[in-house]
Amino acid sequence: MGTTKHLVRLQFEVNGPAVEGEWTSAATARDRYTEWVGLYSKNPDVVIRLIEETDDRQRVLKTWTAQGEVDGPAS
Repeated sequence: MGTTKHLVRLQFEVNGPAVEGEWTSAATARDRYTEWVGLYSKNPDVVIRLIEETDDRQRVLKTWTAQGEVDGPAS
């Protein structure tokens, strides 16, 4: 099994360009996800995702949009 990375991806519009942070610590990534939701939650177009990546395979753990937070990818 390969190295696992923890990512937080911020998009200011759906399918728009992204700003992304990467950490080896899941706790640090979760903290940053929470921080970004707090900072950008007033913008109705923002999408924020908490992602786990192992061997170049990504799994979305949480997604926040103006409609709220869901586990996994937004539908």
